[in-house]
Amino acid sequence: MKVTLKVEGMSCSMCEAHVCETIRKAVPDAKKVKASKHKGTATFVTDSNLNEYELAKAIEETGYTCTGMDVD
Repeated sequence: MKVTLKVEGMSCSMCEAHVCETIRKAVPDAKKVKASKHKGTATFVTDSNLNEYELAKAIEETGYTCTGMDVD
């Protein structure tokens, strides 16, 4: 499944890298992890069941705000 997160607070490429690293730690089998400060999104693909609350919490603990999540 493809997951798209709406993330506020990213302002540079290091912010994007930080969000990607957080996703990889929270979802160990995440693939194609990408973040865009311009779009205010982070996307990845996973086959595992996703704990949306825990993922949003992990992102918010790093200083960014997760304002939404779409799972396709």
